[in-house]
Amino acid sequence: MTWIKYGKEMRELLLTKQYRCVHSSSCQCIKGHLSEDVIFLVFNNLNWNPKLIATLSCVCKWFDDLAKRVLWKEFCRTRAPKMMIDLQTSGTHSIDGNWSALGKLLIYCSGCKKGGLFKNIQIPAHFVYRTRFSKTSGKSFLLPQCINDVLYVSDPCEHLDQGEEGDIGFFRGVFKSFATTNVRRMLINKGAKLHPTEVCPYCKARLWSMLQANMIPQTASCRLGSYEECVDYHVCLNGHMVGICTLLPLSDSEGASEKE
Repeated sequence: MTWIKYGKEMRELLLTKQYRCVHSSSCQCIKGHLSEDVIFLVFNNLNWNPKLIATLSCVCKWFDDLAKRVLWKEFCRTRAPKMMIDLQTSGTHSIDGNWSALGKLLIYCSGCKKGGLFKNIQIPAHFVYRTRFSKTSGKSFLLPQCINDVLYVSDPCEHLDQGEEGDIGFFRGVFKSFATTNVRRMLINKGAKLHPTEVCPYCKARLWSMLQANMIPQTASCRLGSYEECVDYHVCLNGHMVGICTLLPLSDSEGASEKE
């Protein structure tokens, strides 16, 4: 019998312990694990805190597996419930690239490094407190022949006054059921090449360049409030999107929105 602390309360719970980690003989958790039900209750009380979920994942493979299967899934459902319901209404009830990747995409701006996806720009990655994702906005990133695909895209994360580069915006997104999308079919039919070295910052899958495939519509820059020739984004094999743009000055971007 073990006592678990919930905030200021102490509750007595019966815990089922597992005396050997099922994933690794070298695991340090030789004293056993709490049951999944107890961990679920603890993190529910913590409102599925993503930093604590990430910390727990580092303890051992057992906790990492639990976080990927259960905790990140509940985090995503709590933070973006309507979006998650839509992403799962594909018949398979699965998320491409796993729940931890999607959870990271919701709260993490990937930034960029010199020599990486976006030339010589270097801006550190960081967590974001809150981001709006919209499938209505996602339509602006699709060619007419792909307009029936479902793509959720974030508002740009603004990094202002980046020297000669000006005001930079990073955006990210995710396709619903990417394996069946017209975008994926077009990329394959075009013979689009995967990036030789860089991978998705969220799931580590390989990436297609939408710019090289000539699949970025003009409406994308209008939606972002950016210069038309300064929009670039990549899509990974799991349907995660990561992009960059150079933002127009506020007065000009207001005019771009009116044209759209």
